[in-house]
This record gives sequence, structure tokens and C-alpha cells, in this order.
Amino acid sequence: KRIFQELGEIAASAYDLKPIEVCAALQERESLGPTGVGNGIALPHARLPGLNEVLGLFIRIEKPLDFESVDRQPVDLIFALLAPQDAGVEHLKALAIVSRTMRDTSLCAKLRANGDAATVHTLLTSQQRVQAA
Repeated sequence: KRIFQELGEIAASAYDLKPIEVCAALQERESLGPTGVGNGIALPHARLPGLNEVLGLFIRIEKPLDFESVDRQPVDLIFALLAPQDAGVEHLKALAIVSRTMRDTSLCAKLRANGDAATVHTLLTSQQRVQAA
């Protein structure tokens, strides 16, 4: 629950969203089934009314936590997606891109090794451009 609260605070700061709504939406989705995909990665996602586009939030946590991942390993890399309430294919496409991106073990090693936000942003966005090409 605490990690969803933190994601809500980040979403409020980055996208001017209401932290409590983000937290509640992520918790509601997580109650349907865990979003820990293995290899220390979780991809929580939720739909929110009032959004016009899919938004992403990435955090790396110092002390890995249990996310009920498929491989039962604790999670330290979390990439959350927030989608418009009525986003159908757009939401699924974004989730697929993030999932493919986060399966890159070399990228994940770089994300774990870098604490600088600008470097992490560059790593994630340059990876997306490569996959889109």
C-alpha cells in the first residue's frame, strides 16, 4: 500500500493528479491480481477518469519488497501506467511496450546502477524510441 501512496504523490507532482485517486486506482487493480512480473519488476497499472493520455511513473526502491511476483522474487523496479478511463487499445499497447522494455536485462541492470533521475529518464525514453523504430 505504501508504494502506491508514493506513486500517487509522484503522480501529483509530475502530472497534477490527486494522489488519493491514483493510490486507490492502483490498489483496486492490484486486488484483481498481482502485477509483479518477475526479475524484480512490477508493472502496476490503472485507469483514471479525467486523463487524456497514458502516463508513466518509474521508481527504483532501495529495499526490494514482496509484490507477489510470478517468480516470488522481491521487486525493486516499478513502472506504473495510468490510462484514461476509456483507453482500450492505447492502454494495452503502452503496457506491452513497457513490458518489453523492462524485459531487457541490460537495461534493468543500468536502471539499478543509476540513481540520477535524468540518466534513468534517458535510459527509458531512448529504449522506447529504439523499439518504436
